[in-house]
Amino acid sequence: MEININCDLGEKSKLHSNINDPELLKIVNSANIACGYHAGDKETMHQVVSISKENGVSIGAHPSFNDVENFGRKRMNLRPEEIKKLIIDQYEILQKVASENGEKVSHIKPHGALNNMACEDLELATTLAKAVNDISKDLIYLVPTGSKMEEAAKKLNMKIACEIFADRNYEDNGNLVSRKRGNALITDPEICKKHVLKMVQNQALNCFSGKQIPCEIDSVCIHGDNESSLATARSIRDNLVLNKLDLKPLNKMKKFN
Repeated sequence: MEININCDLGEKSKLHSNINDPELLKIVNSANIACGYHAGDKETMHQVVSISKENGVSIGAHPSFNDVENFGRKRMNLRPEEIKKLIIDQYEILQKVASENGEKVSHIKPHGALNNMACEDLELATTLAKAVNDISKDLIYLVPTGSKMEEAAKKLNMKIACEIFADRNYEDNGNLVSRKRGNALITDPEICKKHVLKMVQNQALNCFSGKQIPCEIDSVCIHGDNESSLATARSIRDNLVLNKLDLKPLNKMKKFN
């Protein structure tokens, strides 16, 4: 069985360090790269694309609201045409950098509040899906499994990769436990690796209550901003390999070829 590990990278800002990026790029299979609207800049984009190329890591755009001050985590209500422009502009920024490094953006994964809002709102999810689909039908759209984003993308018959979060707990409705609550994050690498393996093997979400929700899982997202990020990433990767999972960049998975 094939599985992908993805990570949000190039997110250098006053709220986030990108010090772990080079080591994470030796572990993960696909990079979601900040395009300057919530974090990062041309320099960080070039760095992540270059190191990704060295490690055979596929490249994705990580577009967000234009909100560096709040790291893209503040909810905004924009018109559909404004949302579409956000996605296209950020894709084009990263694609230019990728081209300069002889690479190509092969997937898109929205960031922060934009992503969270679209998970709940089918109209917004449809706007996002259409924007990605209009850029190129060859782009892989990386979305949270079981979300409105997955639903909207399936209606357009897009190339969809469904992800779970390695270091987050889930509510019984399939939503992530709010970061405002103490049990939102899983910081112990040992717990993370068991949490991920169980979900991948069962193709089901593990809810904090013990409930399981059947779903599609193509990719595991690891966040790079926790103290235990590197240890967690290595632990998850090694455990998946030990259990005979075939780790692949998104654009090399049989599902998309």
